[in-house]
Amino acid sequence: MRKVKISALGCYTPPRLLTNLDLEKMVETSNDWILERTGIHERHIADPDMATSDMAVEAAKCALAQNGIDAKDVNAIIVCTVTPDHMFPSTACLVQHRLGAKGAWGFDLIAACSSFVYGLNVGTHLVGGGTHEKVLVIGADTMSRIIDYTDRATCVLFGDGAGAVLLEPAAEGEDCGFIDFLGEVDGSGGPALRMPAGGSRMPPSHETVDKKLHFVHQDGQAVFKYAVRKMFETCRDLLKRNGLTGDDVALMVPHQANIRIINAVADRLVIAPEKVMINIQRYGNTTAATIPLATRDAISEGRLKKGDIVLLAAVGAGFTVGASLWRWAY
Repeated sequence: MRKVKISALGCYTPPRLLTNLDLEKMVETSNDWILERTGIHERHIADPDMATSDMAVEAAKCALAQNGIDAKDVNAIIVCTVTPDHMFPSTACLVQHRLGAKGAWGFDLIAACSSFVYGLNVGTHLVGGGTHEKVLVIGADTMSRIIDYTDRATCVLFGDGAGAVLLEPAAEGEDCGFIDFLGEVDGSGGPALRMPAGGSRMPPSHETVDKKLHFVHQDGQAVFKYAVRKMFETCRDLLKRNGLTGDDVALMVPHQANIRIINAVADRLVIAPEKVMINIQRYGNTTAATIPLATRDAISEGRLKKGDIVLLAAVGAGFTVGASLWRWAY
């Protein structure tokens, strides 16, 4: 394989905020309860006329503008999402058209909160195999559309947002880019985190709407236990496979689902708190967008620099788990 690097990163979050104080007025909860259990202060919420493709396009435009890339030069677009605009056409088709990426093909990838890490691995192999020069990987979700704001167990967790990266071949002799990936799925965990209705198993009906089966349903304890165990094991095994330890990692960028999960995994990996990127307090869980948003903030804060080894990791519904190692390119 050719060496593949992340050459640009762009993000978008809708301007409207939903704070913990707002939620106190909507559901039986409190700012202290939310902070203690999740670490979240506020989250961004899309207006009713904004869909996932709208945020994805804005993030992609930002990434392309960073390097002055014309959308017509993009070869493929992978949109990682569980909240597509429609079942079909794919959100990737909508993004391709809006961007004017005339020569690109693409598709949507669904792996819940692990979607972006999975999309990165797929995009990396497209470029690494020599068949593609420029691939956009976009993580975007409008989670507010599938959340029941009378369910305090889930409505406090999620926000909306998008992040996009451009994958390109590294230059000859350039010591940066993709190192390795490790992933796994465990379908036995599907019932613990899912949207029960809307697919071929349980198509929409008056009954499914009345029973709120088109919203996220979660067994919080089961998800928490699996997330801590599998994110740790996957990161540990990935580092070991590459002769590395937590000391070698300049920055860990975990999926931003719950601050207690993040801290528990970092402790087990013996990665110092200052080397773990946390921005869940500002965005909540934006599903496929959390890792690009956190990476963007890490760069802005000077915590991720060229040559640094960065560890990306996520666990999501399915269950899905994935971890990816990179040497940062810029």
